[in-house]
Amino acid sequence: MPPRRWIAHLDMDAFYASVELLRYPELLGQPVVIGGGRRHQPVPLGDGTHRFATLAGYTGRGVITTATYAARDLGVHSGMGLMKSALRAPQAVLLPVDFEQYRLYSRRFKAAVAELAPVIEDRGIDEIYIDLSDQPGAQDCVAHDPCGGVRALALDIKNNVKRATGLSCSIGITPNKLLSKIASELDKPDGLTLLTMDDLAERVWPLPVRKVNGIGPKAGARLAALGIETVGELALQTREALVLSFGKSYGGWLFEASHGLDERPVVTFSEPVSMSRETTFERDLHARRDKAELGAVFTELAQQVAADLQKKGYVGRTIGIKLRFEDFKTVTRDMTVETATADPATVRLAAGLCLKRVDLSRRIRLLGVRVGALQRAPPAGLVGLRPLPSAPPLHLTPEVSS
Repeated sequence: MPPRRWIAHLDMDAFYASVELLRYPELLGQPVVIGGGRRHQPVPLGDGTHRFATLAGYTGRGVITTATYAARDLGVHSGMGLMKSALRAPQAVLLPVDFEQYRLYSRRFKAAVAELAPVIEDRGIDEIYIDLSDQPGAQDCVAHDPCGGVRALALDIKNNVKRATGLSCSIGITPNKLLSKIASELDKPDGLTLLTMDDLAERVWPLPVRKVNGIGPKAGARLAALGIETVGELALQTREALVLSFGKSYGGWLFEASHGLDERPVVTFSEPVSMSRETTFERDLHARRDKAELGAVFTELAQQVAADLQKKGYVGRTIGIKLRFEDFKTVTRDMTVETATADPATVRLAAGLCLKRVDLSRRIRLLGVRVGALQRAPPAGLVGLRPLPSAPPLHLTPEVSS
């Protein structure tokens, strides 16, 4: 008999907020949201404590990156605008985002997992998939529990992550990635949920369809219009009916997903397609009146993208920009350079040329720089790069694109 397939999804609990609580333990148990700017940096009081900003009176366009569970109990959550959150939880502490610290803890927890189970698919800064099928002991029956071996292995992983980072995580273990992603959310925080196909009807079918990764707001609304609210109601539909309503590919996937079917492997490595940096301004900026501020931000974004490329060992040929205006209309432009590059001056120059092809008469809400068509840098590909100051001036004079 072939070994049972055991795929785990590990998700760090309120990751950014949990990292901040390690730094500010006096906030433990309090409602805390992450998403502020530099002006929300805690102020040391000299006695080991800090004065913290709160959501009360917040003005600006920021959104919550993550929130502690105490804050979520007050009705605020990731992706919610901070101004809206301030109405619901004005007393919640507001902390700035510190991605450098989060990336450090991300590397630590992934290394802790790899010590015990090295077949890992990286899915972002705070989550991974792990193939446990062939790990020693994963197929063992422990204390009359046929799943006891893999359960014990998952507990060891959780404990190792805790030792390495001081943080808790939740793990879902099932026969595939789709179900494990669902399972890891069922018993948060600090959960360990193991499901077999026999548990589908009891644990998965009562859930809202949006709990299935891959069913977004639009598909959820279309399913609701058909009277389909839960995964179980979706599972009652025939494949033919779903294909008729949603097309062959997505309709067929909906049918399989509702029955817990997913054969995707755990992919241990994949090449990135592109790298980008973008920022949303706290106030809309005008290309002429705010030229200096926009130019500085544009330069910084180009420099950050180039630094990301160099750090990861990539160069790219397609360089582009992304703009979102005050009316929320989004525009992108890109161009291809002759030689793949990770040079900040080249990135900035090409992005600036893309910018000249956009009508800049409206105020700008968001600005981004992207490098695509990536390839591995040659061994000496990152040697002798031109410094950023050699880049030509940024042209931000409003003009109508052709």
